[in-house]
Amino acid sequence: MKNGKPTWWSRTSTTGTGTADTPDGPPEPADDADFTLAAPAAPEPASVPAPAPTPVSDPAADAPAASEPTPPQAPAPVVPEPVVPAEPVAPEPVVPAAQATDAPAAEAPESVPAAPVAHPDPGPAPVPPQQQAPQPLHAPDPYATPPYGEPGPWAPAPPVQRPVPPAAAMPQGPVPVPAPPVPAPPGAVHAPAPGPVPPAPPAGPPVGPAYDPWGAQPVLPGAGMPPRKPRRGLALVGALAFALVTGVIGGGVGAYVERHGGISAIELPQSDAKDIGRAPDSVAGIAATALPSVVTIHVSGGGSAGTGTGFVLDTRGHILTNNHVVDAAASSGEISVTFSNGESARAKLIGRDTGYDLAVIKVSGVSGLKPLALGNSDDVRVGDPVVAIGAPFDLSNTVTSGIISAKERPITAGGEKGDGSDVSYVDALQTDAPINPGNSGGPLVDSAARVIGINSAIRAAGGGADPEGGQSGSIGLGFAIPINQGKRVAEELINTGKATHPVIGVSLDMRYTGDGARVGAKGAGSAPSVTPDGPADKAGFRPGDVITKVDGQRVHSGEELIVKIRAHRPGDTLKLTVTRDGKEQTKTLTLGSSTGA
Repeated sequence: MKNGKPTWWSRTSTTGTGTADTPDGPPEPADDADFTLAAPAAPEPASVPAPAPTPVSDPAADAPAASEPTPPQAPAPVVPEPVVPAEPVAPEPVVPAAQATDAPAAEAPESVPAAPVAHPDPGPAPVPPQQQAPQPLHAPDPYATPPYGEPGPWAPAPPVQRPVPPAAAMPQGPVPVPAPPVPAPPGAVHAPAPGPVPPAPPAGPPVGPAYDPWGAQPVLPGAGMPPRKPRRGLALVGALAFALVTGVIGGGVGAYVERHGGISAIELPQSDAKDIGRAPDSVAGIAATALPSVVTIHVSGGGSAGTGTGFVLDTRGHILTNNHVVDAAASSGEISVTFSNGESARAKLIGRDTGYDLAVIKVSGVSGLKPLALGNSDDVRVGDPVVAIGAPFDLSNTVTSGIISAKERPITAGGEKGDGSDVSYVDALQTDAPINPGNSGGPLVDSAARVIGINSAIRAAGGGADPEGGQSGSIGLGFAIPINQGKRVAEELINTGKATHPVIGVSLDMRYTGDGARVGAKGAGSAPSVTPDGPADKAGFRPGDVITKVDGQRVHSGEELIVKIRAHRPGDTLKLTVTRDGKEQTKTLTLGSSTGA
């Protein structure tokens, strides 16, 4: 079919060149044959020879023989005649060249003439083939549209997709092009010429059969089967597994990067080293000023050893500390001093006083000593910032800071001997700067790095007050001897080896539980309780008087009265308030002096 319409038989003049029949082989096919079929004729095998054409009995006897070559002539014009509807005429059967009535069979002997051609529709006169109207392949359809009685529109056939042979099977070289048809001379016998002989298949693997769009096609694997449903479950499981693996790997990498700061070696940023100064009144500035004058003291002797702190008083090597720090070396023993720069030196005891709990030692042969400046403890106010320096638990050069919590705290320390000879009475400064065993004898300095006190005692949780008595650490209750008292005692110890105590010349009843300090009925060893010709005797004191105030400050016990009196120098004038027979009296006296132990 062409362009979707039926193809009619078209017999045009055909001129072919035949060959004589030879017994050795089949005749050669005509060089040119032009006819159009509704469907391509099946190709004949190349090995089967085409039969030779047989002369057909025809009134036109003057036609040239088929074997003689005829020069090509122009075909006569064909005038199409109008198609007249008539009785349906069956199409003339197509007789293959091998079986045509006007050609002998391949097996027929040469002596047997060919049978005449039978015409199914004898007419009054034969019509030349050039003027015959083309006959349709099918009877007209009276219901075809449009117009009625003619073939209707045909949908174009889909393009034929022929299988492409592999490269190896493709013929090599130029593809043969069939020669154009040669028109037959007028009056030639019309006989169906054999179709063109297909070229021999090229060498190589055989190519499959030609594609037939109307024939049965091989079924490809999987063709005609219902489509498989996508395995969404398997895809989902794979996606979840991939996400889990990537999450674990990413988490491990992130944890490693977070822990190690990256994959490469860690280099921490750091500022350049600079000598940054500190304010003189800052803790760092105070420590930088005071530390070179602070020493750590190690004492051994009498079957015991201890550690304490001291500070340099002058360039001659005098060092002030607590009496309980060097008490083990009072009779025999060794004292060594270590400075803040690590140098050590031997020291000797110059003097000590148990009543004030102060002692002075001296080092020799040490140069470059830097004395620590002394302040004025009378100028101290509650809340002033302070810094304590010492060697708590033998940790030298330890610096702690705090404030002055209170002033004139009457405390007593010692008393291990039982006779009271080792009891010290201190009108102390209270501080919350941490003080621990080993800080004893160290300086308590103000914001100008000046000494205002000597660290001496702490109030421990167990109730003890001696820092060297094996008590627990600081609870924020530390006590220091005011430097004004320490300066006076240190000067006396350096100059005379002994310190003097101010006295009023009375013996106190330490068992009195009332408010104030009561003068006893008797003194030690049946001596009078009021020393004859002493300061109290001259002021008019009697046994049984109760002293309640010193210079207007209330006292509640005999210890407090002693602390208040020892906070002054011998020769100072005091005003004492006493109660006698329920009446208060104020008496003025001048303090005496006694030599301490």
